[in-house]
Amino acid sequence: MNILGIGNAIVDVICRVDDNFISQNNLTKSTMKLFFDESEFENLLKNLKIEKTVSGGSVANSIVGLSQLGNKVGFIGKVSDDDFGDKYEKGLKHENVDYFYSKKKEKLPTGSCLILITPDSERTMCTFLGTAGKINENDVSIDAVKNSEIIFLEGYLWDEGEPKKAFDKAIDNANKIAMSLSDLFCVDRHKPHFLNLVKNKIDITFANEQEIISLIEAKNFDEVINFSKQLHKLVIITRGEKGAIAIKGDEVAESNIQKNLNIVDLTGAGDLFAAGFLHGYLNKFSIKESLEKGTEMSSKVIQQFGARL
Repeated sequence: MNILGIGNAIVDVICRVDDNFISQNNLTKSTMKLFFDESEFENLLKNLKIEKTVSGGSVANSIVGLSQLGNKVGFIGKVSDDDFGDKYEKGLKHENVDYFYSKKKEKLPTGSCLILITPDSERTMCTFLGTAGKINENDVSIDAVKNSEIIFLEGYLWDEGEPKKAFDKAIDNANKIAMSLSDLFCVDRHKPHFLNLVKNKIDITFANEQEIISLIEAKNFDEVINFSKQLHKLVIITRGEKGAIAIKGDEVAESNIQKNLNIVDLTGAGDLFAAGFLHGYLNKFSIKESLEKGTEMSSKVIQQFGARL
């Protein structure tokens, strides 16, 4: 298998809202908020019109993108034996993703993420992890990990306790490890742990500019470049309007964003960028060509609704 994703198995529930809805519900635009109370999450959802429901989760979106590009892929993520869990499994299998998880009835329901799209196409996420956040080391197949060229992990999944054990088991048995820092919220919550992972465990790190600046507490982007060069690993950073940059030792490559796009929804932009880059990496593209493939994939997904092409 080319690549195995391990992440939160979340069903995305996509809705359009105005900016007032964001402020009235004390949400911070363009970030993710975790909900621990199911009824609070349901209350938020009940007044909204659902535009689309799709199997999601950050790494799962990347894995589907990699499958669509012709790579042999798999995914591990925890769901419950319920309606959303059935939809989730069918959604992955429909995309030719090997799903290494046998669902059973869990105490918590399958996780869901409310993706709120404001008129400026920004997405604000409200996530009830449900059973996805209860992934443990028994859910991770060592055979699947060892039989993959690369495993791809998401920062969203990392948490103290059982999820960390699952993470560690995957890392300890992997041939090569890629990870996305996922969200500023995750970086700020787990900064010392993420910094240790990036420095000592991860071969390929994906981040946006905000996340990496926060992670190393940089004063400017030059500090980010110097930090990345010293790692002698592959660090890929998306920079919004400024495009994307990849750094490996002294090699620095950049790509620009595509112009004149009809942007509808920024959900999945980072996930599909990672899919494009990893496709290039797996298929021996140069770093610059891999960046360009990532840019191409993210440009496609932001011109449609949802995080899947």
